[in-house]
Amino acid sequence: MDENESLSHSKWECKYHVVFIPKCRRKTLYKALRKHLGEVFRRLASQKESRILEGHLMSDHVHMLISIPPKYAVSQVIGYIKGKSAIHLARVYGEKKRNFVGQHFWARG
Repeated sequence: MDENESLSHSKWECKYHVVFIPKCRRKTLYKALRKHLGEVFRRLASQKESRILEGHLMSDHVHMLISIPPKYAVSQVIGYIKGKSAIHLARVYGEKKRNFVGQHFWARG
């Protein structure tokens, strides 16, 4: 029970395995973005009081084991991470690549 997180009136251990893909399964995660995205995901998750326990960035999809407090919906946190990371990638890498999709980087799910 020591591993559980706690809020004011409860103890919790909520871990979720999440998989999401870029639009059209583009292979853009493989090169320069791959090293940069891990830190971006961790920073965005900490803003929602969540922790990424384990993550794998494959060439065309992302696997993430994330611990989310029960006061946030899973869809809210994942939507926040996907949206803000797409905006960040569009600002940093958008001018350099011709095939970049802009701020609509991740597929809906």
